[in-house]
Amino acid sequence: MDSLHMNNRASIGSTPAHRITTRLTADADGIAEAARLLGAGRVVAIPTETVYGLAADASNPQAVAAIYAAKERPRFNPLISHLPDEAAARREGMFDEAADALATAFWPGPLTLVVPTAPGGSVCDLARAGLPSVALRVPANRIAREVLARVGRPIAAPSANRSGRVSPTSADHVLGDLDGRIAAVLDGGPCPVGIESTVVACLGGMPRLLRPGGVTRAELRRVLGADPAAATTESERPIGPGLLASHYAPRAAVRLDAEQVAAGEAVLLFGNARPAGLDAAVAVENLSRTGDLAEAAARLFETLRRLDASGAATIAVVPIPQEGLGEAINDRLGRAAAPR
Repeated sequence: MDSLHMNNRASIGSTPAHRITTRLTADADGIAEAARLLGAGRVVAIPTETVYGLAADASNPQAVAAIYAAKERPRFNPLISHLPDEAAARREGMFDEAADALATAFWPGPLTLVVPTAPGGSVCDLARAGLPSVALRVPANRIAREVLARVGRPIAAPSANRSGRVSPTSADHVLGDLDGRIAAVLDGGPCPVGIESTVVACLGGMPRLLRPGGVTRAELRRVLGADPAAATTESERPIGPGLLASHYAPRAAVRLDAEQVAAGEAVLLFGNARPAGLDAAVAVENLSRTGDLAEAAARLFETLRRLDASGAATIAVVPIPQEGLGEAINDRLGRAAAPR
């Protein structure tokens, strides 16, 4: 059990210089320890099929506050609460016909539904950012669902990175951003989808697509019979996660639709695109040499991190097709490029 040993100095509230984040192996002992820590109000990064989530008990305001503190996240930005199965999710939210259909089609999987909070729901006000709605997801990742089932309470789990930074798709990414800020990371290997969940609001009327992600617009259309409505911008206060204008950002500036590379830039390619001046780049990564959007989504955050590590002041990104998962990829790149 040495690999599960928790240093007592890792408690919430101690100074970062005296805290240690433990890497847990995703075996039976590691899963049990992660669930124990979560049940005790601690913060643990866990793998999902999309990205690693920064998990804490969504019914415990102190535990949720620790997520916000670790991420340095604005508290008006609501969190997704994760459940082990659809029955548990229905105890937390009220599902209309559209939400019913979407949950049946895509859970477990990379879809988050924003629905009215159910009477008696246990997700705390802080996790919901004071809203009368709640964001719910049933992940497909086996490790995550075993942890959730063991805890027996909704688990809030935004991406396990500092707020606004590049999302993590491996335990190493988590430790690179949050080592010393959280109790543990459960190492389940790389995330196969590699991009966050699609977020759909079912709050009356036509469902609204708040954030494109692992479930594509075309897949939503097949279930709903029509395209979901676009997100509205009537308020600066997000009603769902991942909606801030500047988000998913590396330290370097991001320049989109690049057709030419300036000296000293890093470059993010897709397919066979070769912008002018490519030889002047300090670093080059290709999301998918074959033009496969699923591969590109899975590799997006990892490749952004590698280009950022080159030290370039700017990352130039070639155009990415908008269809299918390209919509989600372009959404993340657009937010990474937004003024900060």
